[in-house]
Amino acid sequence: MEKGLISGNDAVGHGALNAGCTHYFGYPITPQNEIVEFFAREMPGRGGVFVQSESETSSINMLYGAAATGVRAMTSSASTGFSLMMEGLSATAAAELPCVIVDVQRGGPGAGSTQTAQMDYHQVTKGGGHGDYHCIVLAPYSVQETHDFVQLAFHLADKYQNPTIMLMDAIIGHMRETVELKSIEYPPTPEKKFALVGTDERNGERNLVTNIVGIQYVFNEYLAGVNEKFKAMKANEVRWEGHQLEDAELGIVAYGSSSRVGLRAMAEARAEGYKVGLLRPITLWPYPQKEVKELAEQVDHIIVVEDSLGQMVDDVELLSGGRAEVHLVGVLDRHLATCNGMIFPQAVLDKIKELVNK
Repeated sequence: MEKGLISGNDAVGHGALNAGCTHYFGYPITPQNEIVEFFAREMPGRGGVFVQSESETSSINMLYGAAATGVRAMTSSASTGFSLMMEGLSATAAAELPCVIVDVQRGGPGAGSTQTAQMDYHQVTKGGGHGDYHCIVLAPYSVQETHDFVQLAFHLADKYQNPTIMLMDAIIGHMRETVELKSIEYPPTPEKKFALVGTDERNGERNLVTNIVGIQYVFNEYLAGVNEKFKAMKANEVRWEGHQLEDAELGIVAYGSSSRVGLRAMAEARAEGYKVGLLRPITLWPYPQKEVKELAEQVDHIIVVEDSLGQMVDDVELLSGGRAEVHLVGVLDRHLATCNGMIFPQAVLDKIKELVNK
């Protein structure tokens, strides 16, 4: 089994190759440029396809075309570039085409900054594009998970014939860790009968891939079908991880790099006698709603650690339903003396002590 000391962005590439990805379309933007560079370097020599598109709008539409042929294909971008993909993403979901999109977040709104941030949560979990559609959203907290979750993303995309999104941030993208570069085996997925492979291979039969349904009763049938698919995702694909929740009197909820901050703060708090536990959502959609509700029934306070002004915190507050007080340790709590600024565990530990010692 091969091991390597690699960055999160490079782990995206290695994971995609291990998943059998053969087509990549992308456009450079900080902080995910290394992903584009990886595929530019690796794809041609492996018989795959790499295209640096004219823009992110082009990338998502090229991805639509490749996915329609049944190959495993992906793109990646960051925040402002990801925003340019929203019309194409809505169309790709409407056409029920399996593919993978990686979003390595940066600061916003607008062009914002190139600093790390977690400010795309609403966009990826509440739709982003127009219409009724959902994408499973995976949020890794380590370089190993980044490598493995790309493979899971391709499996889930094929399983449900739907785009899957992996949401990262610049800390996860640029940090380096030792990774086992292993290929993961998953159960078989449905045959891609929709694939456009040419009439010769289908004995003269034609396929039509479209995201337009014009007749109302046909549209209603289509909506009923995709609604059942989304229900199946909610029933089967919720993923989360808990740490020392059994006796917790105060809970932390965090994803991505912020969960690492939360875990360190939890360990330091435990060492000082505070009963703190952490819940880490792995799928941001579908969200671990039941688990957050149960946490709110158990503890008096929940601290959401999120590198933004507060987005996921809205969902935690809604699920808490007033049973626990919900607090945010966010972008305004960064340690600004560090390069670019980031949330330190001490900020979370200070909030824990403030709440418990009231």
